[in-house]
Amino acid sequence: MVMFWPIQQELDCINRSGNILGKIKYEGKYDGYVFHPAGENVKLSNTEQSKIDEKLSQLQSGAYAIPMQDED
Repeated sequence: MVMFWPIQQELDCINRSGNILGKIKYEGKYDGYVFHPAGENVKLSNTEQSKIDEKLSQLQSGAYAIPMQDED
């Protein structure tokens, strides 16, 4: 299981144990969303990778959007 928690136009990816696996961010230079691991030593299980890939696909297709935050 992976939870996705929106934080200022990014999604924190958190595993069942509460560890942050990384963040999904929009990258303009790729014109899409990219997963950034929390560190070099982060190892994703097949299930975690699958859930992150699924969320990336949903974001890219427009089926899901990261809520925008107004700083005013």
